[in-house]
Amino acid sequence: MTNLIVYIISQAEGGQGAIWTLVDLFRKGGGMMWLLLAVAVLSLAIIIERLYTLFKIRTNPKKFVERLIDTIEDAGVDEGIALCSSHASSVAKICLAGLEKAGKSRDVIEEAIAEKSASELAFLDRGMIYLGSFATIAPILGFLGTVTGMIKAFNAVAQMGEVEPTYVAAGISEALITTATGLLIAAPVALAHAFFSSRINAYTRDMEESANMLLEYLLEKQRV
Repeated sequence: MTNLIVYIISQAEGGQGAIWTLVDLFRKGGGMMWLLLAVAVLSLAIIIERLYTLFKIRTNPKKFVERLIDTIEDAGVDEGIALCSSHASSVAKICLAGLEKAGKSRDVIEEAIAEKSASELAFLDRGMIYLGSFATIAPILGFLGTVTGMIKAFNAVAQMGEVEPTYVAAGISEALITTATGLLIAAPVALAHAFFSSRINAYTRDMEESANMLLEYLLEKQRV
């Protein structure tokens, strides 16, 4: 994709002999390219962090709770707490909060689970709002760079007092570099945001169902 954009822009500039490198494109794009670079770096950092987070929460919530219930049935609540403490997943932390209140009223257990769920959901959503914002901001910055670049090009033409087609075309092609860069950044960032949102929402639903399953089990165990 990057090579294709470089080739297209180079053709607009000077035909077959004008092949630009990425460094050339960055320099010709003007000051707006620094902002686009910052957006790209920050987006990449968030994507890497989100991938690491998804790797940490890869535990299936429903299967974990089923295993947890079997452990409690066989060895008691203390072993269940030990099992939850040995896992770094969000569902394990939520179940641990509920188990620590085992034997108390429904409201107390529900409150403990709800409080821990809120903090874990905040952790899962961390950075997502910025990732979505960067997917929107990148093309806007690109268009802004194009507008300012075209203004500079036509101002130069006005000062010269005559229109030189090759000069105008060169100025416009340089201005369009920022648009191409902004779109090139926005596309993968938007896809990453959609992918992460889908995975997090699915995991959240499973986690809520699993927490309710554990709650009902603990209440049923109290009644026995």
